[in-house]
Amino acid sequence: MENCANAEDCEKISLEEAKALIDLETEPSFSINENTTTTDTGLSEKAPTCGQVNSPRKRKIESEGELQESSNCEDTPPKERVRNAELVLEEKGSGDDEGISRKRKLELDDFPKEPVGDGTQIKRKREVEAVPQKQRKLEEGHSSAVATHYNELPEVGLDKRSESRIFYLRNFNNWMKSVLIGEFLEKVRQKKKHDITVLDLGCGKGGDLLKWKKGRINKLVCTDIADVSIKQCQQRYEEMKNRCRDNEYMFSPEFITADCSKTFLVDKYRDPEMQFDLCSCQFAYHYSFESCEQADTMLRNACERLIPGGYFIGTTPNSFELVKRLGASETESFGNEIYTVKFQKKGDYPLFGCKYDFHLEGVVDVPEFLVYFPLLVEMAKKYNMKLVYKKTFLEFYEEKIKNNENKMLLKRMQGLEPYPANENSRLASEKEDDYEHAAKYMKNRQARLPLGTLSKSEWEAASIYLVFAFEKQP
Repeated sequence: MENCANAEDCEKISLEEAKALIDLETEPSFSINENTTTTDTGLSEKAPTCGQVNSPRKRKIESEGELQESSNCEDTPPKERVRNAELVLEEKGSGDDEGISRKRKLELDDFPKEPVGDGTQIKRKREVEAVPQKQRKLEEGHSSAVATHYNELPEVGLDKRSESRIFYLRNFNNWMKSVLIGEFLEKVRQKKKHDITVLDLGCGKGGDLLKWKKGRINKLVCTDIADVSIKQCQQRYEEMKNRCRDNEYMFSPEFITADCSKTFLVDKYRDPEMQFDLCSCQFAYHYSFESCEQADTMLRNACERLIPGGYFIGTTPNSFELVKRLGASETESFGNEIYTVKFQKKGDYPLFGCKYDFHLEGVVDVPEFLVYFPLLVEMAKKYNMKLVYKKTFLEFYEEKIKNNENKMLLKRMQGLEPYPANENSRLASEKEDDYEHAAKYMKNRQARLPLGTLSKSEWEAASIYLVFAFEKQP
């Protein structure tokens, strides 16, 4: 625990560095002394393992790993009721803490409330007309690589997707998004009953369209940097709409192809006065941290048109977890057969432009950038946003799985793999130690089989992420 505390202290940025959070002009760095970083090579978090789950005869999957839709757009209950089971978490790896990110509590007092110095610094509030000029000066950077990757990513059939090594990982991540989106749509609905408008920032191929449909929103704006993805998203919407009954309501869409870290979306909306109740940015915001200007532009697009009381929610890699794992590695990279993360060097991590290459089996192979979350919190104040919460995937899972509806949804979405495999199927991983935690759980408890779990390799990939939510202040 001493090592964890030292790593936590080293991560706090200095007063001079904090000036950049307000001015948004310089790009200092935060440092983590690799000698004080935790040295265990196993995970210090836990992998989900639950009681009895159904062993499906065939994996079911739909667009982006979501639940399959019925022939029409109405929600239909599963054919078989899944028996409720107590879900528990089994320790994995050799870590001796409850997840290092839980210990990391950075006080707001570490940041100055206003710029300090000799009066020569740029003020926090810049003239609006000065921003487009900065945007025009931005280099193309890595945005084109991201767009090209997702444009060229082949569209595979449902059967092929169900055979993926990361089938359960994708379903688990999809469940995390479903629960997060559902939570804040409910919060929005407590404030207004009708005319809910949502911005899906980095919508990809439309993996969350069904979530918005089930959330009964009225208007959805989908934006993404990849033109091919936007076209596929639009096609999926039309297919979903065609399956609806004549008298069934379907939200109205708007599709925009744009680099949201360099383009002001307000100039592209059909209605330039449009406002949003919710902005969702899933696994995408970190691409904007290539530069200060790009991160600010992305944040402006997410928050500028939110109504007071509106929310900005999302998922993004946990920079502290990434740097912790890098420190525990003997090289500039870490990972397993499912995912790899490769940095350019150790020891010095700039607040912006801290690039690493991320590869996820068959899905992602692009450069990404560290998002130092205390910096994001401070930057969000410019747009009158207040942090509601930030939680690691483990923390979020532990909290939300206590709800029976969420538990049943996880089973229907096949977010956990049945263990042990039955005679007609095989486990996703062929590595024996990938299921040690599940075997231990079976041995120590009188559990009904099969269990539901994730392989160790998949959990290592999933647990680098966190969820976040901000609220627009009056």
